[in-house]
Amino acid sequence: MSGRAAYPSDLTDTQWAVLGPFLRAWKARHPSVSGHEGRYELREIVNSIFYQNRTGCQWAYLPHDLPPKSATYYYFALWRADGTDQAIHDLLRCQAREKAGRSEDPTAVVLDTQSIRAANHVPADTTGKDAAKRVPGSKRGLAVDVLGLIVAVVVVAASATDNTIGVKLLDEVVKHTPTVTKAWVDSGFKDDVAIHGAILGVDVEQVKRSDHQPGFVPVKRRWVVEQTNGTLMLHRRLVREYESNPASSVSRTFWASTANLVRRLTGTTTPSWRDA
Repeated sequence: MSGRAAYPSDLTDTQWAVLGPFLRAWKARHPSVSGHEGRYELREIVNSIFYQNRTGCQWAYLPHDLPPKSATYYYFALWRADGTDQAIHDLLRCQAREKAGRSEDPTAVVLDTQSIRAANHVPADTTGKDAAKRVPGSKRGLAVDVLGLIVAVVVVAASATDNTIGVKLLDEVVKHTPTVTKAWVDSGFKDDVAIHGAILGVDVEQVKRSDHQPGFVPVKRRWVVEQTNGTLMLHRRLVREYESNPASSVSRTFWASTANLVRRLTGTTTPSWRDA
């Protein structure tokens, strides 16, 4: 951090010891043609991404003692395009599962969607309106394992049905985690998802909410994905849709989950806005 004061979202030395080897390996595979190592350390680039995710600030409002937009966005876009953001996230998820006494790769997932209101600058051709919830913006679909760790992310216009998102999520799950053979969903995911799952070798089962118990009642199997959505909301960049490119929204979600994973793996916490 070159002598600057740390932000709460910064990687600690212990956390960087977990995340750093993956990025150093990436750097070794992508040497500069000129041999130049770059002006900014990769740790600081990640700190800049984490800061923006956590605070929700605009690119131009990144603090002067963090790498500027030109450098931060260069790596953010590069890692988004070549899949490094998800690759690192998935490797950390494997470590977190092993630490919890699970096998590296999950065999079951829970699917859910969440409508996100769009900021006024987001182009209309990437957004829509959720007719049921009356939310204009995007819809984020998550597939998480039984620990609530993210397996797949899909971001589309809010006008898309849960069926459409469910099909896309199952495709992503099977593409990156072919060990999955079971998926639990709510009643918004209809027959199309179950049929598509059967084609892919994934048994899709609806878990419906009970109408007999008053008040808030955690729903079996499905509560883990609701918890994950709540955790993501601590990252203010994800509270509203600020991205013009849906792929950037997906990448933001993976980086937010990566920040959560390194805390889980190191037993550390990041102060929230509720903390004194």
